[in-house]
Amino acid sequence: MEGKARPEATADQALFEIDRLIALAQFGQQDIAGRLGLNVTDLTCLGFVIESSMAGRSLGASDLAARARLSTGAVTGVLNRLEKARFIRRESDLKDRRRVWVVMDESAQARILEVYGPFYERLRLLFADYTAAEVAVLADWFGKARTVMQESLDDIRDAPRGEGSSAART
Repeated sequence: MEGKARPEATADQALFEIDRLIALAQFGQQDIAGRLGLNVTDLTCLGFVIESSMAGRSLGASDLAARARLSTGAVTGVLNRLEKARFIRRESDLKDRRRVWVVMDESAQARILEVYGPFYERLRLLFADYTAAEVAVLADWFGKARTVMQESLDDIRDAPRGEGSSAART
């Protein structure tokens, strides 16, 4: 399949579009979390559990805390809420009783797909409008953009409060 003609775009136009997409996604996460009876932090943590589950990896509670940049106490609250809502269950590590594994509840996937399914189906249809080579470029770009965003957020989090803002320079 040969690629379709695409309109010309500058990097600034692409940055504008990604800014709008990120803003929409932030508000969308609030809507999705609400529909699932969660808050955004709990939904984000559930996403990390889903990602590990899909990759066939176990996720420890301390691993989740590090990934979500939350204290272990805050993650305990998240896990309590996710467990009460029957999205996850905790299992003790048989070799190290101090370690707790976070496991998806069997009933959770259907409830999550009920909300996310139509969205992902629309994205699949959108990807179908692109050649395999174009999708490869998009996947490569998204992966690299995620790395750049993570590095930038690390810099922002590590900078002293107020540094970099115009208010701090006046």
